[in-house]
Amino acid sequence: MTRKQKKNLIRIIISVPLLIAALVLRHVLRLPSWAEVLLFMPAYMTVGIDILIKAFKNIINGQVFDENLLMSIATIGAFAIGEYPEAAAVMLLYQIGELFQSIAVGRSRRSIAALMDIRPDHANVLRGTEECVSPDEVDIGEIIIIRSGERIPLDGVIIEGSTTLDTAALTGESMPRECGEGENVISGTVNIGSVIKVRTTSRYENSTVARILELVENASSKKAVTENFITKFARFYTPTVVISAMLLAVIPPLLFGAEWTEWIRRALIFLIVSCPCALVISVPLTFFCGMGGASKSGILVKGSTFIEALAHTETIVFDKTGTLTSGSFNVSAVHTNGMTEAELLDIAALAESFSNHPIAQSIVRAHSGHISPERVSDVKELAGFGISALIDGSRIFAGSEKLMESIGVIPICHDGCAECCSGTCVHIASESSYLGHILISDEIKRGSHEAIERLRSMGIRTVMLTGDSQAVGTAVGSALGIDDIHSELLPNDKVDMVESMLDTHEKRRLVFVGDGINDAPALGRADVGIAMGALGSDAAIEAADVVLTDDDPAKIPTAVNIAKRTMRIVWQNIVFALAIKLAVLVLGALGYADMWISVFADVGVSVLAILNAVRAARRI
Repeated sequence: MTRKQKKNLIRIIISVPLLIAALVLRHVLRLPSWAEVLLFMPAYMTVGIDILIKAFKNIINGQVFDENLLMSIATIGAFAIGEYPEAAAVMLLYQIGELFQSIAVGRSRRSIAALMDIRPDHANVLRGTEECVSPDEVDIGEIIIIRSGERIPLDGVIIEGSTTLDTAALTGESMPRECGEGENVISGTVNIGSVIKVRTTSRYENSTVARILELVENASSKKAVTENFITKFARFYTPTVVISAMLLAVIPPLLFGAEWTEWIRRALIFLIVSCPCALVISVPLTFFCGMGGASKSGILVKGSTFIEALAHTETIVFDKTGTLTSGSFNVSAVHTNGMTEAELLDIAALAESFSNHPIAQSIVRAHSGHISPERVSDVKELAGFGISALIDGSRIFAGSEKLMESIGVIPICHDGCAECCSGTCVHIASESSYLGHILISDEIKRGSHEAIERLRSMGIRTVMLTGDSQAVGTAVGSALGIDDIHSELLPNDKVDMVESMLDTHEKRRLVFVGDGINDAPALGRADVGIAMGALGSDAAIEAADVVLTDDDPAKIPTAVNIAKRTMRIVWQNIVFALAIKLAVLVLGALGYADMWISVFADVGVSVLAILNAVRAARRI
């Protein structure tokens, strides 16, 4: 509990016995009106003085119509017509509601502010000797030491040691991750294993933790349409009800000879009920709680406007490489012609061992034995075709089908070769004979199947855009069950496709999911852009509206469900608050509601709406 909350709680605790004592003395003693004012004034002023001061200051500053003014007019008016207990009780219950609201908002803020704990305090950098410095003083390429229990301050690659990392603060996943030499580590995660040495790959301002903190800090700057509407609604609503209350107090006595005291009482009840606290507080709080709930699952939303857009999503467009697939190439099949798989892999690995191409490196990784460089000579890169090399004195060619055609060798297919359509095929041949081929595939991410299945069950259409060949795109899309597949696209083609879909379905919300620099234009053009944050490019994360901190596609339907739940709660609060207030406003104007009922319609509805809003912070 904050200092301000404690102060308000103490004032409430002091005011309650003062009010009870005043009620008892009023019942026991027969006091004149002026004495009753003095009797109830301590209880009223204890909890109401700050409201009166706020109302006065706001009037001076030109902010006349707000809930502080409404409560001040209503309670001072109640004193004026002799309803002293009601005036003190209304202010007391209003302050209890305000305390309740403050605690609820504080909890919601802490659910997001918990992410701030990922900010590293220091970095132990090796500069001849070990130095403890601020993370933003470490340059790219420097070596840092992370001991057990310390938070990794910067993104980098492990160059010595192996350990276990707690990634829960970033990804929302409770399962620790094992890491060894050569593997990437990201800032903000906690080393819970052995000491490791890491070579940094980014400056602090460009690190994962810095980008996440920036997203969190800026998240509240973009308001949803519903939130903006409520803000504007309250701006016009409050002066309208003040004028209406004045007319309600004056017109019946002036025109119809009604009793002044009765109609002033009705007008005061009208003012109390009409206070828009439940809407003005609960709607922004619900969006804030929704973003907090999403952050617990490793989903960072840059503003409430994207919560609202996600809730109305009907089409989600996916990039393939790095989004639905891992973006890393691996050998998935070896088909030989007259030799063993190990022999073919040995020849291919020797030929590709001097190349830095990802496909070449995947073949080298798949080769489990030692590669002897002295066996290889006269290596020639054949741009767009492959590679040729002398291996043990024989000329070997490794590359595409076009390379085979150029040397007059016809590839031989065997049973099961149909799977070659789903990946990149590296053919290997000598000068006169075909030796076989190796299939290189980009693995589908573990969460991709779950993501597409859940989106389909939610009635959301899925589309995949990729620059890969038609065969590769169709194979991946069909394996996942994607509704619509478009292949062989350039980056500008992806933007054109997104534009076309937006024009065709103007009223539908379209989401684009990507991870690379080439996805940034499409991410920016879609209604909602979702970027893979852990491994995605800086450009993609900057352009996106939602960032998945662990690159798991299965978080996408989770994000949609969180958004839908948040919007349900928003509209529950709007309908509930307006319905109760409207009913009590009518009853109050007709003389069937007293101040106690009006207090429920204001403070009670606000408290219930706040409790409902806090549900949005729960993790799905």
